[in-house]
Amino acid sequence: MSKEEQIMTMHPQGKAGVNILKRRYDLIKDFIVNTIAEKKVITFESLGDRAVEELTGIFDGKVLWYIVSVKLDLEARGIIERIPKTSPHQLRMKTN
Repeated sequence: MSKEEQIMTMHPQGKAGVNILKRRYDLIKDFIVNTIAEKKVITFESLGDRAVEELTGIFDGKVLWYIVSVKLDLEARGIIERIPKTSPHQLRMKTN
């Protein structure tokens, strides 16, 4: 049995990332990117609620934990950004 491919996530503040299965990372990444692209701006809470609603049952992990980990990774990679001074915090696609 071959070992599944993993990915080491990054953290926007340079903290240690986590090692997760690439197939789980890809599914959550696609969900986050597609949701933010569609909504333009979304609160982190709404993103989490949607993820739990849409992915529970088809995703073989703790949905919210993966949303948090992959969201931080996407911020660190400059794909999405947390909008400064928003409370509750809001996310959008990062534009260069």
